[in-house]
Amino acid sequence: MSIAYPQPIDAAEVPRFAGIPSFMRLPICSDPAQLDVALVGVPWDGGTTHRAGARHGPREVRNQSSLMRRVHPVSRLAPYELARVGDLGDAPVNPIDLMDSLQRIEVFFRQIRQAGALPLAVGGDHLITLPIFRALAQDRPLGMVHFDAHSDTNDSYFGQQRYTHGTPFRRAVEEGLLDPRRTVQIGIRGSIYSAEDEDFAKACGIRVIHMETFAELGIQATLAEARRIVGDGPTYISFDVDALDPAFAPGTGTPEIGGLSSQQSLQLLRGLRGLNLVGADVVEVSPPFDVGGVTALVGATLMFELLCLLAESSRTTGLLAGAEGAS
Repeated sequence: MSIAYPQPIDAAEVPRFAGIPSFMRLPICSDPAQLDVALVGVPWDGGTTHRAGARHGPREVRNQSSLMRRVHPVSRLAPYELARVGDLGDAPVNPIDLMDSLQRIEVFFRQIRQAGALPLAVGGDHLITLPIFRALAQDRPLGMVHFDAHSDTNDSYFGQQRYTHGTPFRRAVEEGLLDPRRTVQIGIRGSIYSAEDEDFAKACGIRVIHMETFAELGIQATLAEARRIVGDGPTYISFDVDALDPAFAPGTGTPEIGGLSSQQSLQLLRGLRGLNLVGADVVEVSPPFDVGGVTALVGATLMFELLCLLAESSRTTGLLAGAEGAS
Protein backbone atom coordinates (compact mmCIF):
# COMPACT_ATOMS: atom_id res chain seq x y z
CA MET A 1 0.00 0.00 0.00
CA SER A 2 1.33 3.40 -0.93
CA ILE A 3 -0.99 5.35 1.38
CA ALA A 4 0.62 6.24 4.72
CA TYR A 5 -2.71 5.98 6.53
CA PRO A 6 -5.10 3.79 4.50
CA GLN A 7 -8.67 5.08 4.35
CA PRO A 8 -11.95 3.24 3.75
CA ILE A 9 -13.63 3.63 0.38
CA ASP A 10 -16.06 6.55 0.56
CA ALA A 11 -19.67 5.31 0.35
CA ALA A 12 -20.63 8.64 -1.19
CA GLU A 13 -18.41 7.80 -4.15
CA VAL A 14 -18.65 4.00 -4.41
CA PRO A 15 -21.84 2.38 -3.05
CA ARG A 16 -21.43 -0.05 -0.16
CA PHE A 17 -22.63 -3.01 -2.22
CA ALA A 18 -19.97 -2.47 -4.91
CA GLY A 19 -16.35 -3.57 -5.04
CA ILE A 20 -14.49 -6.44 -3.43
CA PRO A 21 -15.55 -6.75 0.25
CA SER A 22 -12.90 -6.08 2.88
CA PHE A 23 -13.09 -5.23 6.56
CA MET A 24 -14.30 -1.63 6.84
CA ARG A 25 -13.77 -1.24 3.05
CA LEU A 26 -10.06 -0.82 3.71
CA PRO A 27 -7.27 -1.82 1.30
CA ILE A 28 -6.15 -5.44 1.33
CA CYS A 29 -2.60 -5.69 2.65
CA SER A 30 -0.12 -8.57 2.54
CA ASP A 31 2.57 -7.14 4.81
CA PRO A 32 1.75 -6.61 8.51
CA ALA A 33 4.81 -4.37 8.83
CA GLN A 34 2.84 -1.74 6.90
CA LEU A 35 0.14 -1.70 9.57
CA ASP A 36 -0.36 -0.63 13.16
CA VAL A 37 -3.62 -2.59 13.46
CA ALA A 38 -4.13 -5.67 11.29
CA LEU A 39 -7.70 -6.84 10.63
CA VAL A 40 -7.74 -10.61 10.12
CA GLY A 41 -10.35 -13.23 9.37
CA VAL A 42 -10.02 -16.72 10.83
CA PRO A 43 -12.56 -18.81 8.88
CA TRP A 44 -12.43 -21.95 10.96
CA ASP A 45 -14.89 -23.74 13.25
CA GLY A 46 -13.20 -27.10 13.77
CA GLY A 47 -13.61 -26.73 17.53
CA THR A 48 -17.39 -26.37 17.40
CA THR A 49 -19.34 -28.93 19.43
CA HIS A 50 -22.90 -28.10 18.33
CA ARG A 51 -24.02 -25.80 15.48
CA ALA A 52 -21.23 -25.34 12.94
CA GLY A 53 -21.06 -22.36 10.61
CA ALA A 54 -18.74 -19.82 12.24
CA ARG A 55 -16.18 -20.56 9.52
CA HIS A 56 -18.35 -18.31 7.34
CA GLY A 57 -18.28 -15.49 9.89
CA PRO A 58 -15.37 -13.43 8.52
CA ARG A 59 -16.88 -13.17 5.04
CA GLU A 60 -20.25 -11.94 6.30
CA VAL A 61 -18.70 -9.57 8.83
CA ARG A 62 -16.70 -8.10 5.96
CA ASN A 63 -19.96 -7.55 4.07
CA GLN A 64 -21.70 -5.89 7.01
CA SER A 65 -18.65 -3.81 7.91
CA SER A 66 -19.34 -1.71 4.83
CA LEU A 67 -21.90 0.06 7.05
CA MET A 68 -19.18 1.33 9.40
CA ARG A 69 -18.12 4.94 8.88
CA ARG A 70 -14.90 6.72 9.80
CA VAL A 71 -15.48 8.41 13.15
CA HIS A 72 -16.74 7.02 16.47
CA PRO A 73 -20.11 8.59 17.35
CA VAL A 74 -19.34 9.12 21.06
CA SER A 75 -15.58 9.45 21.56
CA ARG A 76 -15.11 11.11 18.16
CA LEU A 77 -12.05 8.94 17.66
CA ALA A 78 -11.04 8.61 14.01
CA PRO A 79 -9.14 5.29 14.01
CA TYR A 80 -7.83 5.66 10.45
CA GLU A 81 -6.19 8.95 11.40
CA LEU A 82 -4.59 7.47 14.53
CA ALA A 83 -3.20 4.26 13.06
CA ARG A 84 -2.36 2.50 9.83
CA VAL A 85 -5.17 -0.03 9.49
CA GLY A 86 -5.71 -2.62 6.75
CA ASP A 87 -7.31 -5.95 5.97
CA LEU A 88 -4.58 -8.61 6.15
CA GLY A 89 -6.85 -11.25 4.68
CA ASP A 90 -7.57 -14.60 6.31
CA ALA A 91 -5.28 -16.72 8.44
CA PRO A 92 -4.52 -20.08 6.80
CA VAL A 93 -6.58 -22.97 8.17
CA ASN A 94 -7.06 -26.67 7.56
CA PRO A 95 -10.77 -27.58 7.81
CA ILE A 96 -10.06 -31.29 8.25
CA ASP A 97 -7.20 -31.14 10.77
CA LEU A 98 -7.71 -29.34 14.08
CA MET A 99 -4.14 -29.47 15.35
CA ASP A 100 -2.70 -28.37 12.02
CA SER A 101 -5.10 -25.42 11.98
CA LEU A 102 -3.99 -24.33 15.45
CA GLN A 103 -0.39 -24.36 14.27
CA ARG A 104 -1.15 -22.45 11.04
CA ILE A 105 -3.10 -19.78 12.91
CA GLU A 106 -0.35 -19.38 15.50
CA VAL A 107 2.34 -18.91 12.84
CA PHE A 108 0.25 -16.31 11.03
CA PHE A 109 -0.36 -14.26 14.16
CA ARG A 110 3.25 -14.60 15.27
CA GLN A 111 4.21 -12.83 12.05
CA ILE A 112 1.81 -10.02 12.92
CA ARG A 113 3.30 -9.70 16.38
CA GLN A 114 6.87 -9.72 15.06
CA ALA A 115 5.94 -6.96 12.61
CA GLY A 116 4.78 -4.80 15.51
CA ALA A 117 1.09 -4.67 14.54
CA LEU A 118 -1.85 -5.27 16.85
CA PRO A 119 -4.22 -7.99 15.58
CA LEU A 120 -8.00 -7.64 15.49
CA ALA A 121 -9.40 -11.03 14.50
CA VAL A 122 -12.84 -12.19 13.44
CA GLY A 123 -13.68 -15.87 13.82
CA GLY A 124 -14.39 -18.56 13.56
CA ASP A 125 -15.17 -20.40 16.77
CA HIS A 126 -13.63 -19.46 20.12
CA LEU A 127 -10.83 -21.99 19.93
CA ILE A 128 -9.06 -19.60 17.53
CA THR A 129 -8.13 -17.44 20.53
CA LEU A 130 -5.78 -20.14 21.86
CA PRO A 131 -3.30 -20.05 18.93
CA ILE A 132 -3.53 -16.25 18.90
CA PHE A 133 -2.49 -16.28 22.57
CA ARG A 134 0.36 -18.64 21.72
CA ALA A 135 1.60 -16.05 19.24
CA LEU A 136 1.11 -12.97 21.43
CA ALA A 137 2.06 -14.28 24.87
CA GLN A 138 5.49 -15.74 24.14
CA ASP A 139 7.22 -13.31 26.52
CA ARG A 140 4.61 -12.92 29.26
CA PRO A 141 1.08 -14.08 30.07
CA LEU A 142 -1.74 -11.75 29.06
CA GLY A 143 -4.68 -10.39 30.98
CA MET A 144 -8.08 -10.64 29.35
CA VAL A 145 -11.51 -9.04 29.35
CA HIS A 146 -13.76 -11.81 28.08
CA PHE A 147 -17.40 -11.34 27.05
CA ASP A 148 -19.27 -14.62 26.69
CA ALA A 149 -22.22 -16.69 27.79
CA HIS A 150 -19.78 -19.49 28.65
CA SER A 151 -16.57 -19.59 30.65
CA ASP A 152 -14.80 -21.79 28.05
CA THR A 153 -12.67 -23.34 30.79
CA ASN A 154 -13.94 -26.90 30.47
CA ASP A 155 -11.34 -29.65 30.37
CA SER A 156 -12.46 -32.02 27.62
CA TYR A 157 -15.35 -33.12 25.42
CA PHE A 158 -16.23 -36.52 23.97
CA GLY A 159 -13.75 -38.40 26.10
CA GLN A 160 -10.24 -37.02 25.63
CA GLN A 161 -10.81 -34.15 23.17
CA ARG A 162 -9.11 -31.25 24.96
CA TYR A 163 -9.27 -28.71 22.12
CA THR A 164 -12.76 -27.35 21.48
CA HIS A 165 -14.41 -23.95 21.58
CA GLY A 166 -15.35 -24.75 25.19
CA THR A 167 -11.76 -25.27 26.41
CA PRO A 168 -9.45 -22.49 25.06
CA PHE A 169 -8.96 -20.56 28.27
CA ARG A 170 -8.27 -23.60 30.41
CA ARG A 171 -5.55 -24.56 27.94
CA ALA A 172 -4.28 -20.97 27.87
CA VAL A 173 -3.94 -20.88 31.65
CA GLU A 174 -2.24 -24.30 31.70
CA GLU A 175 0.22 -23.20 29.02
CA GLY A 176 1.11 -20.03 30.90
CA LEU A 177 -0.35 -17.78 28.20
CA LEU A 178 -3.19 -16.28 30.24
CA ASP A 179 -2.83 -14.82 33.72
CA PRO A 180 -6.01 -15.95 35.50
CA ARG A 181 -5.63 -13.29 38.20
CA ARG A 182 -5.82 -10.66 35.45
CA THR A 183 -8.82 -12.22 33.70
CA VAL A 184 -12.45 -11.21 33.98
CA GLN A 185 -15.38 -12.95 32.27
CA ILE A 186 -18.59 -10.98 31.78
CA GLY A 187 -22.04 -12.29 30.82
CA ILE A 188 -21.68 -15.93 31.87
CA ARG A 189 -25.05 -17.69 32.11
CA GLY A 190 -27.09 -20.69 31.06
CA SER A 191 -27.33 -24.29 32.18
CA ILE A 192 -24.12 -26.20 32.82
CA TYR A 193 -23.00 -29.80 32.51
CA SER A 194 -22.26 -30.22 36.23
CA ALA A 195 -22.04 -28.20 39.43
CA GLU A 196 -18.25 -28.32 39.12
CA ASP A 197 -18.05 -26.73 35.66
CA GLU A 198 -16.67 -23.41 36.91
CA ASP A 199 -14.42 -24.84 39.63
CA PHE A 200 -11.28 -24.49 37.55
CA ALA A 201 -11.93 -20.83 36.71
CA LYS A 202 -12.66 -19.94 40.31
CA ALA A 203 -9.80 -21.99 41.76
CA CYS A 204 -7.16 -20.35 39.55
CA GLY A 205 -8.42 -16.83 40.22
CA ILE A 206 -10.51 -15.87 37.18
CA ARG A 207 -13.20 -13.33 38.07
CA VAL A 208 -16.48 -14.65 36.71
CA ILE A 209 -19.27 -12.07 36.48
CA HIS A 210 -22.48 -13.93 35.76
CA MET A 211 -25.36 -12.11 34.10
CA GLU A 212 -27.22 -12.05 37.40
CA THR A 213 -24.27 -10.29 39.03
CA PHE A 214 -23.91 -7.93 36.08
CA ALA A 215 -27.59 -7.01 36.43
CA GLU A 216 -26.98 -6.15 40.09
CA LEU A 217 -23.71 -4.28 39.57
CA GLY A 218 -24.65 -2.31 36.48
CA ILE A 219 -22.37 -1.20 33.67
CA GLN A 220 -20.14 1.29 35.51
CA ALA A 221 -19.41 -0.96 38.50
CA THR A 222 -18.71 -3.88 36.16
CA LEU A 223 -16.28 -1.74 34.17
CA ALA A 224 -14.56 -0.58 37.34
CA GLU A 225 -14.11 -4.19 38.41
CA ALA A 226 -12.79 -5.22 34.99
CA ARG A 227 -10.30 -2.35 34.89
CA ARG A 228 -9.14 -3.13 38.43
CA ILE A 229 -8.52 -6.76 37.56
CA VAL A 230 -6.54 -6.28 34.31
CA GLY A 231 -4.65 -3.24 35.60
CA ASP A 232 -2.07 -1.65 33.32
CA GLY A 233 -0.49 -4.88 32.06
CA PRO A 234 -0.82 -6.24 28.49
CA THR A 235 -4.45 -7.14 27.92
CA TYR A 236 -6.53 -8.89 25.27
CA ILE A 237 -10.27 -8.45 24.66
CA SER A 238 -12.22 -11.46 23.42
CA PHE A 239 -15.88 -11.00 22.53
CA ASP A 240 -18.05 -14.03 21.80
CA VAL A 241 -21.28 -12.78 20.23
CA ASP A 242 -23.27 -15.27 22.29
CA ALA A 243 -22.64 -12.87 25.18
CA LEU A 244 -25.57 -11.02 23.63
CA ASP A 245 -29.10 -12.24 24.04
CA PRO A 246 -30.12 -14.19 20.90
CA ALA A 247 -32.79 -11.54 20.32
CA PHE A 248 -29.88 -9.31 19.28
CA ALA A 249 -27.52 -11.97 17.87
CA PRO A 250 -29.35 -15.13 16.77
CA GLY A 251 -26.64 -16.27 14.37
CA THR A 252 -24.31 -18.06 16.73
CA GLY A 253 -23.50 -21.65 17.56
CA THR A 254 -24.54 -21.87 21.21
CA PRO A 255 -27.15 -19.20 22.00
CA GLU A 256 -28.25 -18.55 25.59
CA ILE A 257 -31.25 -16.39 26.48
CA GLY A 258 -30.98 -13.62 29.06
CA GLY A 259 -27.83 -12.02 27.70
CA LEU A 260 -26.48 -8.54 27.03
CA SER A 261 -28.29 -6.13 24.76
CA SER A 262 -26.44 -4.61 21.84
CA GLN A 263 -26.47 -1.23 23.61
CA GLN A 264 -24.98 -2.69 26.79
CA SER A 265 -22.27 -4.36 24.71
CA LEU A 266 -21.31 -1.04 23.14
CA GLN A 267 -21.23 0.71 26.51
CA LEU A 268 -19.03 -1.99 28.00
CA LEU A 269 -16.48 -1.82 25.20
CA ARG A 270 -16.43 1.97 25.24
CA GLY A 271 -15.66 1.83 28.95
CA LEU A 272 -12.43 -0.09 28.29
CA ARG A 273 -10.72 2.84 26.61
CA GLY A 274 -7.15 3.37 27.74
CA LEU A 275 -6.24 -0.24 28.59
CA ASN A 276 -2.86 -1.57 27.50
CA LEU A 277 -4.27 -3.61 24.62
CA VAL A 278 -2.22 -6.07 22.58
CA GLY A 279 -5.06 -7.52 20.49
CA ALA A 280 -8.72 -8.45 20.33
CA ASP A 281 -11.20 -10.71 18.61
CA VAL A 282 -14.89 -11.16 17.81
CA VAL A 283 -15.89 -14.79 17.49
CA GLU A 284 -18.78 -17.21 16.93
CA VAL A 285 -20.70 -15.27 14.26
CA SER A 286 -22.44 -18.10 12.40
CA PRO A 287 -24.17 -16.81 9.23
CA PRO A 288 -26.15 -20.01 8.52
CA PHE A 289 -28.19 -19.30 11.68
CA ASP A 290 -28.39 -15.54 11.21
CA VAL A 291 -31.51 -13.53 10.38
CA GLY A 292 -31.12 -10.75 7.84
CA GLY A 293 -27.41 -10.39 8.61
CA VAL A 294 -28.14 -8.87 12.04
CA THR A 295 -25.53 -10.94 13.91
CA ALA A 296 -22.88 -10.20 11.30
CA LEU A 297 -23.76 -6.52 11.72
CA VAL A 298 -23.33 -6.90 15.48
CA GLY A 299 -19.94 -8.48 14.81
CA ALA A 300 -18.89 -5.68 12.47
CA THR A 301 -20.02 -2.99 14.90
CA LEU A 302 -18.20 -4.61 17.83
CA MET A 303 -15.18 -4.88 15.56
CA PHE A 304 -15.29 -1.13 14.87
CA GLU A 305 -15.53 -0.43 18.61
CA LEU A 306 -12.50 -2.63 19.23
CA LEU A 307 -10.66 -1.02 16.32
CA CYS A 308 -11.06 2.39 17.93
CA LEU A 309 -9.60 1.05 21.19
CA LEU A 310 -6.71 -0.67 19.44
CA ALA A 311 -5.93 2.31 17.20
CA GLU A 312 -5.61 4.54 20.25
CA SER A 313 -3.59 1.88 22.08
CA SER A 314 -1.23 1.46 19.11
CA ARG A 315 -0.70 5.22 19.01
CA THR A 316 0.20 5.27 22.71
CA THR A 317 2.49 2.26 22.31
CA GLY A 318 4.20 3.87 19.34
CA LEU A 319 4.76 7.14 21.19
CA LEU A 320 6.21 5.31 24.18
CA ALA A 321 8.52 3.28 21.93
CA GLY A 322 9.65 6.46 20.21
CA ALA A 323 10.37 8.12 23.53
CA GLU A 324 12.41 5.14 24.69
CA GLY A 325 14.37 5.16 21.45
CA ALA A 326 15.11 8.88 21.78
CA SER A 327 16.44 8.46 25.30
